[in-house]
Amino acid sequence: MSLQKDPEGFEKRILHKFLDFKDKRILEVGCGEGRLTWQYAAASSLTVGFDPDHSALRVARADARDKSRDTYFASASASHIPFSKETFDIAILAWSL
Repeated sequence: MSLQKDPEGFEKRILHKFLDFKDKRILEVGCGEGRLTWQYAAASSLTVGFDPDHSALRVARADARDKSRDTYFASASASHIPFSKETFDIAILAWSL
């Protein structure tokens, strides 16, 4: 059985119902393979996801080649976020604990 990633599009609808991503700078903590990233990245002006899992980041970066619109992925841990304060408008943390 293959894993389906929100085939009904619930995540995208809920995210966009509560947040306006248009022209915002987004930080995604624990982005993994970018499953959630692609639900909002097209609307943002900048999207940066980070995760300590190098294998997952390889998948996210490979997908970014096809979908990228100012979307970047970095290797980092939430215990030390490598960005200065007030760099982003929205921070997202989902399925990371």
